[in-house]
This record gives sequence, structure tokens and C-alpha cells, in this order.
Amino acid sequence: MEQQTGMKEAAGRAAVDALVHSGMKLGLGTGSTAIFAIRRVGELLAQGALNDISAFATSFQSELECERLGIPFYPLNSRELSGGLDLTIDGADEVDPHNRLIKGGGGALLIEKIAAYASAAYAITVDESKIVNSLGAGFPVPVEVIPAARVSAGKALEALGGTVTLREALRKAGPVITEHGNLILDIRFTAPINPAEMENNINQIPGVVENGFFTRKAPVVYIAHLDGTVEVRGKSGQA
Repeated sequence: MEQQTGMKEAAGRAAVDALVHSGMKLGLGTGSTAIFAIRRVGELLAQGALNDISAFATSFQSELECERLGIPFYPLNSRELSGGLDLTIDGADEVDPHNRLIKGGGGALLIEKIAAYASAAYAITVDESKIVNSLGAGFPVPVEVIPAARVSAGKALEALGGTVTLREALRKAGPVITEHGNLILDIRFTAPINPAEMENNINQIPGVVENGFFTRKAPVVYIAHLDGTVEVRGKSGQA
């Protein structure tokens, strides 16, 4: 566990050091890897190495961390951000050889996808355990649905070849409720699937709000390895 935490921190720090510049409108992701990128941004602001950062936090958890570190953050619709970001840095649950992703293990997939697709450049930080040959067989794909569509959307997802499980909360009886009042269905695929097609097909189901396939914006991926190195895969776009 300590080694994995060290890898997550190395990936987050490497991405921030390479890509984040003063004056940026910066999307900050959610989860146990993305939090290290947030902390590095806070550290550089405190040192004076960065300034004039306008951040967008993709979850309440990330907002609290920004607040703790003194990172200025705003709604995406604010005058400061105007609906667009220069760069978003986030984590991922799985990354395939084409840098397509599964995200949403922390339940923030809707806002994470809005931030990713509103960004000029997109970076993902992971440890080596998140690299897979194909998506959807190991880590479940989260699908956010409105409560009224729990059963009907579940049946439609099964018709696409998935095994559906309602995500249950930890330390609370009952299902996970997202920050938007919705439920999460976790989907596993036993047969190989086309992630790009599946991202589109799932979102056609009535009652589905968003799903955890991220295929339409290829990120640069920072992969931390156990030997202490950080591999960079892909192009950094306009960052």
C-alpha cells in the first residue's frame, strides 16, 4: 500500500511540474491519485512558483482539498472560467493501450467528464497497476442513472452484454447517492467490447446521465512505476 501511494504521488507531481503554468484555468480531478496533483499545485502556489491559478474542482472532496491548500476555485460557469479550461489533471481506474479510460470509481464521473471534454489539454496520472490490455473486464464501468431508471436502465445495460450491480455505500446503509442525487450502476463485461461504441450506446439509454468510459479525448498519461520512474505516454495537447 505504501509503495502504491508513493507511485501515485510521483505521477501527480510529475504531471503538475511538466504541464501546469501560472495563469492557467485548471481542472482538478477526484480520487486517491488526483489528490496528489492538487497537493502539488497547492505546494507550488505556497512557494510562489505558481500564481494566478483559477481552478475547477470536480467533486466536493476536491473542493475541500483546494480550500485547505488555498487554491482559488470557481464553478465552471463562472466569469473566471467561462465554461472552459486550459488543462485538467485527473486519475483513472483503467487505461488501455490507446489511452482510453474507465473513470468513476469515486463516483464523480459526470463532472470529471464535463471537465475533461471542456479542457484544451487533458492529463491522467496513474500507477502501473491501472494499465490494462482492454477495458471493462477487470474494473467495473460506472453508469450514473436517475433513480426512476434503476431497473429499466439496468435491463438495457444487460442487453448490451453487461452484468449489472447497484453500487452500495460504505459506512452507510443503502446505495451510493451521487452529488447530483443519482444512483450508480457498476457494469462488468465478460466479452471484449469496443469502448468508444459502448460509451455512445450506453448514453442512448433513457435515464442514463453519463458513463465511465472516456474515449473521445485522448489524454497524455503519466504512469508511475515501482522502480521510481514515471513514464509519459501520449501527447500533452495544448498545455
